[in-house]
Amino acid sequence: MGDGGGLVELRHNQNMSAPQADLVSKYDKDGYIILKNVIDEDLAMLGQDHVRWLLEKNPDLRPEQLHHHLAIKDPFWYRLVADPRLLDAVQPFLGPNIALFATHYICKPPGDGQPVLWHQDGSYWPLDPMEVTTIWLSLGHSTRKNGCMRVIPGTQDTDLQEMKLNTEVDNVLSSSIDDSFVDETNAVDIELGPGDLSIHHPNVIHGSDGNTSDQWRFGLTIRYIPTTTKITVRDAGSPFLLRGNPVPGINEYHPIPECHEGDFLPFPGCESWPPAGPGNEGWSP
Repeated sequence: MGDGGGLVELRHNQNMSAPQADLVSKYDKDGYIILKNVIDEDLAMLGQDHVRWLLEKNPDLRPEQLHHHLAIKDPFWYRLVADPRLLDAVQPFLGPNIALFATHYICKPPGDGQPVLWHQDGSYWPLDPMEVTTIWLSLGHSTRKNGCMRVIPGTQDTDLQEMKLNTEVDNVLSSSIDDSFVDETNAVDIELGPGDLSIHHPNVIHGSDGNTSDQWRFGLTIRYIPTTTKITVRDAGSPFLLRGNPVPGINEYHPIPECHEGDFLPFPGCESWPPAGPGNEGWSP
């Protein structure tokens, strides 16, 4: 399978500040970076309310399984993934034309939150080319005790491997990478607070333990792509144009979800929703 090396070519077309260049260099070295206090805590707490609202509307789903199909008509979900502060965070890696591929809440309830076994994200995704990067946005405190994400630095240079069925324990993906690719002695715990985030490469090997603590772990994954990357399987994600320009013939994008009374979680700004213009030009949180 391919890798995410095409992202390097995208960066060559950008004029980055020195701090941005340092972050990109660290990302290229380790396969991930951490950014603190990117969104405000009030919005993070509203994200927690959104998870509870979704679980009330979808009582048959576990909180680890709130997937992208729920986002297509959800205005608050769109408002969150399209937040300009998040787009600013990924633009050094993807360039100025940014779309959403998919997004999922992977939230672990106290006591029986499921683990995510070691894996590479890109192995699951129908993208051509594999130019994509993921934000893991913390909506609360994500710690070693409640099952924070763990990364094995440097493994972004590993070719994408076929994931193998693994149901020895209940786990979010029901699969994992072959053990021969995993050296847990090098694993790093990505501990985050409300509004913090990590950004990771599609090839980097990562996972998380179960949550046996008495505290929730609230997190949202957001998979961003440049508009030159094609989603090759219909309905495989929740594609939205978020910033810049589309490329004709590559992807079809959903319209911005509308606010229908009683059918969405109210949020600041919903009274004047949707924001102006494709890709939210001129919108600020």
